[in-house]
Amino acid sequence: MISKTSTLSIFFFIGIIPFLPLVHAEPSISIIMEQTTYSYCEKLFYTIEVSEVTGDPAIIHISDESGKGSSAIPIAITGLQNPIPSLIPFEAEIFPLGKYLIDVEYSGAATSAEFELIESDSICIPELIKPIMANWLSGNISDGFLLDAFQKYVDIKLVNIPFEINEDNVYDVEVPEWVKNIGYWWLEGAISDDSFSNAMNNLLERNIIGFPEKIENEI
Repeated sequence: MISKTSTLSIFFFIGIIPFLPLVHAEPSISIIMEQTTYSYCEKLFYTIEVSEVTGDPAIIHISDESGKGSSAIPIAITGLQNPIPSLIPFEAEIFPLGKYLIDVEYSGAATSAEFELIESDSICIPELIKPIMANWLSGNISDGFLLDAFQKYVDIKLVNIPFEINEDNVYDVEVPEWVKNIGYWWLEGAISDDSFSNAMNNLLERNIIGFPEKIENEI
């Protein structure tokens, strides 16, 4: 015979079961790399795959072989597969050659993936030129300041400006208004760095971009 005390204990235990917190299993997470080897001018691309959407963001850290890494990068997880494309290509001035580690934490789970940045002959226009180009297209800086930026920051193998720009002539440089179309196309990604550079070099060689008095004398 079950005692009254035992019956009350069982009743109490059953009664509190609905109020116990639910314990969820830790979600699984993985990184799917588009490729594991990159070279300069290419953009990193990978996908974060999770077993469930918890509402938490994924926290990403990217570090090089020396341990030097980025600050925490929060990424919203909105589905089971979440593509992560980099908006900025690898540049020699920023990213040294070697192996890199991607660490991702998400709702208590963690995973890592590795890729390597290798030497290549690829040359691209530095990302810092884009805001300068945008300012030029908006009329905030002169033609000369735009070309001065190209002369300082863009590899001569891409864009070769055949004259020196200095404080005495920076305001004398002229770029035809219609050339802005090429700038817009490049800024919006409609044409590549190579196509943009070829167009600029052609205009520079023909003195369409340059000093007005020089063009008039040659005509």
